[in-house]
Amino acid sequence: MASVTGVSTSTDFERRTVRVVPGAETTTALRVRNDGDIVEAYGFQVVGECAAWTEVEPARLSLYPGTSQDVVVRLRPPRSSAVRAGETPLGVRVLPVERPDSAAVAETVVTIEPFAEQRLELVPERRRAWRSARYRVLAHNDGNTPVELALTTAEVDDRIRYTTTDQPIPVEPGADTEIPVRVRVGKVQWFGKPVTWPIRLSATAAEPEPREHDLAGEFIQLPIFPRWLLALLAALLALLLAWFLLVRPAVRSAAREAADDRAEEIQQAGQTQAPAPPPPPPPITTSAPRPGRSGDGQTGEGQPGTGGPGGVGTQSSSTIEVRTNTGGLGTGTYVVPEGKVFRITDILVANHQGDEGVLTIIFGERTVTTIALETFRNQDYHWVTPIDIPAGAAVTVNVSCAKPGTPATGRQARNCLELLNVSGQLADLE
Repeated sequence: MASVTGVSTSTDFERRTVRVVPGAETTTALRVRNDGDIVEAYGFQVVGECAAWTEVEPARLSLYPGTSQDVVVRLRPPRSSAVRAGETPLGVRVLPVERPDSAAVAETVVTIEPFAEQRLELVPERRRAWRSARYRVLAHNDGNTPVELALTTAEVDDRIRYTTTDQPIPVEPGADTEIPVRVRVGKVQWFGKPVTWPIRLSATAAEPEPREHDLAGEFIQLPIFPRWLLALLAALLALLLAWFLLVRPAVRSAAREAADDRAEEIQQAGQTQAPAPPPPPPPITTSAPRPGRSGDGQTGEGQPGTGGPGGVGTQSSSTIEVRTNTGGLGTGTYVVPEGKVFRITDILVANHQGDEGVLTIIFGERTVTTIALETFRNQDYHWVTPIDIPAGAAVTVNVSCAKPGTPATGRQARNCLELLNVSGQLADLE
């Protein structure tokens, strides 16, 4: 029992130590005595860490001289981690109204009982992965005393393994902590449907009240290759087999035949024919293309002539090759020698790769024709009346390459390639 004596006031607690349980109410008595010679009124003030949840009843007391009376000190500690377990001092200041200088303070010790309360959860409860996944155990200590948490794993299946700390984790009152956990499956699942593995964990708090927490979750193991991918791979394999066994041989055979035919045509067109006296030119005064018989171009037969200045010449031909990069403009020319005149009767244009773009043929300063490359593979023109190209003038081929084609080899060419064969008589100027 603790007592304090002032000039005219004395106080003492009923008990030296008061034990309280958080969440419950406890009372003790405080005796106040008026040792003065006048009637005195007293007020009360609680001091210390217990003041927030302690009150005195009645709040005001009047005593005659030489008398005493007990007041009730009521303690209501909340069940909270903020009220730490252990001993804490409690003081009540008794304040006389008439003689404030004779105030007295009564003291005692309050023993706060410990209680344990924890909250644990597995985050996340479900994960999806190929073979391993990481989880966290979130622990919150809602009690008023420190605890140590020990995490154990329940081996429900020997094909799944857990990795976590094997040391107890201390958690202070009101504090949070995280315990990492890794889950790993023994084998990789290459094909099939997802497999669900149950996760079982247990956390034990040893102090002050042993308590075990069970945690559950799921690990969904995904296959490396889903079922739809297998179906797609099977379809692609079937297409590849069909290409190599059926389509590719037919394409290569057709391309080889077309290449052989085209090579024969170019060889025949490039041969120089023996000179022969030309027949008299027909009475035609303008040069105009004559429709041919083939679908790709005009294939009418031309006859050499002597139109224009100069005497009778010899049959001659020249091949112009134009190779152009994608997006570029290539030019090829044939210049008529000095002292000669080239009387053109036939031209043959070859686009054996199937390039895309535009080809323009120019005789001297005269544009003969402009052709879209993608509309033909071989194109020929013939004139009854020759077109004379004087000495020093040029036969020019301009090629604008938009996209190289695919020749008989089956691989796309790196650049555009066009050939122009020009045939006629090369005569001397008179």
